[in-house]
Amino acid sequence: MSAWTSTAGRQEVLDEIISGERFLLVTHENPDGDALGSLIAMRGALAELGKDVVMFLPASELPLPYEYAFLPLDGLVTDLPADMDERTIVFLDCGNIERNPVAGAESDGAHVLNIDHHHDNTRFGTVNHVDDTASCTAEMVWQLMGALGLRASGVVADALYVGLVTDTGRFMYDNTGTQAHLMAADLIEAGVDIHGIYRHLYEGMPEGKLRLLARALSHVQRFDDGRLTLSWLSSEDFERSGAEESFSEGVIDHLRSVEGTKVAALVRHKMGAETPAGTRKVSLRATDDDVDVSRIARTGGGGGHRRAAGFTTELGDGELVEFLRGAVAEQLR
Repeated sequence: MSAWTSTAGRQEVLDEIISGERFLLVTHENPDGDALGSLIAMRGALAELGKDVVMFLPASELPLPYEYAFLPLDGLVTDLPADMDERTIVFLDCGNIERNPVAGAESDGAHVLNIDHHHDNTRFGTVNHVDDTASCTAEMVWQLMGALGLRASGVVADALYVGLVTDTGRFMYDNTGTQAHLMAADLIEAGVDIHGIYRHLYEGMPEGKLRLLARALSHVQRFDDGRLTLSWLSSEDFERSGAEESFSEGVIDHLRSVEGTKVAALVRHKMGAETPAGTRKVSLRATDDDVDVSRIARTGGGGGHRRAAGFTTELGDGELVEFLRGAVAEQLR
């Protein structure tokens, strides 16, 4: 069992779910498939138990990226409820809460359940159920449902499958364990339309996304004998491509696949009226365990997984390249 696996935390979460009556579910900013899948599935599970439960996403996160637009958001609020101080707050798939809209709630006496699979989770909850052996947070929600005597079906099963298939890279990443395949089998048996979900997630690409990918590939740079493969996307790239910010999703996988790459990095302009000028998001992917990109991301103020992480920066191009080269080289020594 991993040092980060919390059996006691799992039982405490189950006890909290059984005894609690009112819940507020939240996840990280720019929610991905696992975040959304876990959010929707947990909402469905708690509702089936007769709980008063709402999901929260700020209005700035809507509409969802095109690949997730098919997911129903019943029970979603875009403003924090007036009775928030009376609800148990459940954080799903959040390694930390620094940039979450409800950050600070835990310091104001709120009761917080922290359910997550990031190995660098900061354990910010009143109750922490952190399991870095799980392929995704959706897998943890599925296990909790089983312990509660609930069987996923319909919207809940679809949401769980979205979380599973996206965070395992369609079952190709090394976080894909036995439990991930058992979960997939259970969800398929429950009626999940795997082909339909695949088409929503990975086909029907808007032309703007294709044009943005072309621009990203034209900006590729490689450093240190190709160990660092890097590309950039500016606000101009998004504008000329007619692309939304979310269309950059998946670009980094092309960089990671280049021969000789140890770390792939995509640096993109961070959109939003409230975002300071010059702020950019850096996404990192490692090809193997020689480099832990979450360590690099934490140094930059972010976090993530060993092979997938990110951070936000205001460093200039030259400074950022030197930082990344130095951080990669340090781990490869």
